[in-house]
Formats: sequence, C-alpha cells, structure tokens
Amino acid sequence: MHQAKMPDFFWEVLKKIVFCIHKNMLNIFLKYLEIERNYSARTVRSYGDDLLQFFSFCNLPTNGNECINVQPRTVRAWLAHLIESGSSARTVNRKLSSLRSFYRYLVAQGTIKNNPLKKVVAPKAGKRLPDFLKPSETDALLDGNLFPEGFIGMRDYIVISLFYFTGLRVSELATLTITNIDLGNSTLKVLGKGSKERIVPIHPELKLSLTHYLSERENFFPNNLQPCIILSNNGGKPYSKMLYRIVKQYISLVSTIDKRSPHVLRHTFATHLLNKGADINAIKELLGHANLSATQIYTHTSFEKLKKTYAQAHPRA
Repeated sequence: MHQAKMPDFFWEVLKKIVFCIHKNMLNIFLKYLEIERNYSARTVRSYGDDLLQFFSFCNLPTNGNECINVQPRTVRAWLAHLIESGSSARTVNRKLSSLRSFYRYLVAQGTIKNNPLKKVVAPKAGKRLPDFLKPSETDALLDGNLFPEGFIGMRDYIVISLFYFTGLRVSELATLTITNIDLGNSTLKVLGKGSKERIVPIHPELKLSLTHYLSERENFFPNNLQPCIILSNNGGKPYSKMLYRIVKQYISLVSTIDKRSPHVLRHTFATHLLNKGADINAIKELLGHANLSATQIYTHTSFEKLKKTYAQAHPRA
C-alpha cells in the first residue's frame, strides 16, 4: 500500500526539534567544560564552533539521529571536506579533538554506548616551528625609543616587557592584578590554564620598569579601583584585542616576521632561555605547561639553529 508523503511543514518542524535537542546537548557539554573542566571562555567557544560546524556538515535538520549515532565514515567524510576546503592538518586535528571530547562525554554520560571516534585516525600534521624574535630585534623593541611619551607609551612598554620577560599568555596578562606582584621578592603569581597557579621571577630590568609604571599609574588614575596591572586608555580593565594590537604595533617596527602576536613574545622568551642554556624542565614550569611535550617544540627550534651553525662552520659540511 502506498504511504502518503509527509507534508513539508512537518519536516520543517522536525528539523527545528532535532536541532534544539542537539543544541541542548551541546550546551550541557560546553557547561561541563566551563564549570567542571575549568576551561577558559575562549576555549569553550572554540569547542562550540567546531561542534556546530560538524553538526551542520551532518545536516542535522534532515537526519536527527546522524550525530547521536554517528558512524566513523561520517567523521572521515567531514575530515576530508575540511582538508579539501583548505584547512591545515593542524586545524583539522584541533577540530577532531573537539569532536573526540564531545563523544567521550556522551559515552561517560551513558547517552551512547560506543565511541565512533575510536576508529578514526587523525591526519598527520607536520611540526610547525614557532615564530620568535632575534635577540637584536628584542633589544630594539625594549630600548624604549619606540614608545611615545605619557601613560599610554609607558603602559605599552610594560605590556611588551611582561610578555617577553615572563612568557605570559594573553589571558594571564589580562587578569594579572597588582596583588599578584611581589616586588620585594621579585616574583609574579600567575593564574594559568585550569586555574593552576605558578610563580614567575621578575627580571631586575622588568622590576625597575614595573616600579616606575605602578607609581605613574597612580598619578594618571588616582583612586582607580581597577585591580588589573594593565589598564585601558581610560583606566578600565584590559581586553585581549587591545593587548594583541599593542604587540602587533611594536613588533612591526622591529621585525618582518609574519606572526606578530603576544604568543610570539612567549615563544621568544622560551627560545632565548633555551639558547642560553636554561633547563627545559625549568622552562616548562615558567610557561605553565602541563607536560614536557608542549615545551619540547623549543628544542626543535634550537636544533634548527644548531644545524645551521654546523652547516656554516664545519669545513666539510
């Protein structure tokens, strides 16, 4: 017997219902990352964007069970689509990591029995060496001649100095408060990823600059109750885009490297320490890395320098 075709409006309603179900599942997962895993707002947003992209690829409105009972072939098709669209292996692996975390969570919660991602192999990503400044470029950056007179120039100089002398992340500098500074002991208390605290020594040059800056900060903004060390132009809390803009502006004056973000100064901090003979485990602690594998990329950078020196100096090279 021939079955009547469902009217179009029925499918439109079904699409909305299925999407809402998955959106709620996604929201619960993102709340889990934020509250229980203590991930930053930026990281949580990145997970959400990756998963919504996957849901869209699966065409959830027309097949609501596709992402609940997803098959490995669906994930592989998505990965192939990303690569064909020009995404790098590094980007694809990051998105795949988001998906793995989501499905591990569904298994743990009993929503699904089997994790379909177990049979999916990640594309091999080549190791990308971090960009960093040469010592001569950092000298030019920190000699003070690039910065304008007044509070703004002084503030910008402290931003650059803190990134280079301490290796802080953007989020760490944005939330660094006056109470985190112990000038007497020449240390900074940093709240890193996962709310893990670490103590970073303050270089004598940075200590001198900070002492002067904090004094002038009080003069420019008397009775300001903002606890953050870095202030916006009007004395408010700093924000990530402001810090990126400051760093890009001044790196552009001393270097032609493509990347000019705060992370370049973090890479420079680690690379210069390693090149001067610092122990890699000590660098790991200073950077706040959870494991040594994240720090070992700097050994590749130094080894590339070593190979170049060998090729230039060895008479038979």
